[in-house]
Amino acid sequence: MKPFLFSILLCCSLLSNAQVLPLREQARVTDEITADRINNLLPQLMQRTGIDMWVIISREYNEDPILKTMLPATWLSARRTTMLVFYLNPANKQLEKMAIARYNVGETIKANWDMQRFPDQWDALMNIITTRNPKKIGLNTSKDFGHADGIDHTHYDQFMQKLPAAFKSKVVSAEPLGVAWLETRTEREMQYYTQLVNMTHKIIEEGFSEKVITPGITTTDDVVWWFRQKIRDLGLDTWFHTSVAVQRSDSNSFEHLRAFSDRPKEDLIRPGDLLHVDIGITYLRLNTDIQQHAYVLQPGEKNAPADLQKAFAQSNRLQDILTSQFVLGRTGNQILKGALDQAKAEGIVASIYTHPLGLHGHAAGPTIGMWDMQNGVPGSGDYPLYYNTAYSIELNSSSDIPSWKKSIRIMLEEDGYFDQSGFRYINGRQKQLYLIPRVVGNNAD
Repeated sequence: MKPFLFSILLCCSLLSNAQVLPLREQARVTDEITADRINNLLPQLMQRTGIDMWVIISREYNEDPILKTMLPATWLSARRTTMLVFYLNPANKQLEKMAIARYNVGETIKANWDMQRFPDQWDALMNIITTRNPKKIGLNTSKDFGHADGIDHTHYDQFMQKLPAAFKSKVVSAEPLGVAWLETRTEREMQYYTQLVNMTHKIIEEGFSEKVITPGITTTDDVVWWFRQKIRDLGLDTWFHTSVAVQRSDSNSFEHLRAFSDRPKEDLIRPGDLLHVDIGITYLRLNTDIQQHAYVLQPGEKNAPADLQKAFAQSNRLQDILTSQFVLGRTGNQILKGALDQAKAEGIVASIYTHPLGLHGHAAGPTIGMWDMQNGVPGSGDYPLYYNTAYSIELNSSSDIPSWKKSIRIMLEEDGYFDQSGFRYINGRQKQLYLIPRVVGNNAD
């Protein structure tokens, strides 16, 4: 087996050339990263949250979202009823990783089921619990995070019926541990996250160019399916259906529902259009989520109109305002309020709907606004900001465009990372509109 470092370097090299690893190599890297997370990250998170035993139970084809992030790359689902137990010994701080199964769950989680002694799987689970005598038994139940609410009703009832009475009071929601597991990015993951975001940027750059778009012929839906096909041809996948929308000098005003779910499918792209794309790809279990803009030049134009450029710069400023609010321990709602207050003071008509990013596209962690909840989000918005976490900085600002006699929204979304050094964009951000066609030097004269 190749060392992890060689694999990750190979991965980075291939991604920078708009290629991805072969499936076999992807599986190897995925399993190495998962093992690193379980062996090195999980004990830290269990100590931080005070949950010394984490029990994860899931049925085949009805998988707990957290369980799916722990399975080997070659397991496309759970098997029968899959039970995992993680126990952090308080005496020696050693982590036991057990599967109450007939076989190991990959190389990291070993089978721990004596079927001769305990023919019933639930009895084997109860034996592990009673012999370890944990202080807290975490189960994946959560009101505020669907990601951490993965145990189904049937399994919860079975667990509580089988659990000895003396242990029932020790059962707690594993929400803080589950969310921490999902939101925390490791050094090894961040080694290739930059290339993944870079690849997303490069795909948008190509799609929003004359290579793909011919004004008067190409429709927004043509571009959507070009993106989808391009991503698939690269050996990647999307976690949501790509969207492409138009704002132009007409009577239509901006509406969130129209922008995100009620767009015309066959909107013909014309000179003078402001294009918007929302795209996200998945690779090695991590996700990207990006929104950018392009302007279609009219005959004789060398750049986008000045008022469109000014509007774009205003949304860049809103990004700066928001990310300046990223302080350890602040909740999503506190960050949202601080950013909106500052934007209002600067005369920016803002809407912020930023979310965590990582093992899911809309991931677990502090919700920083929703487009229809600008006064805060109860529950997930009250969750605090931790280090080593990634976010999709998603927002828009409204600007008057005198030449169009209307207001528009510049909707931006870029992926960033927060650690002890502060906030940074994982692979930069868009700072000016793409132009279609591209204008190079003085060749446009």
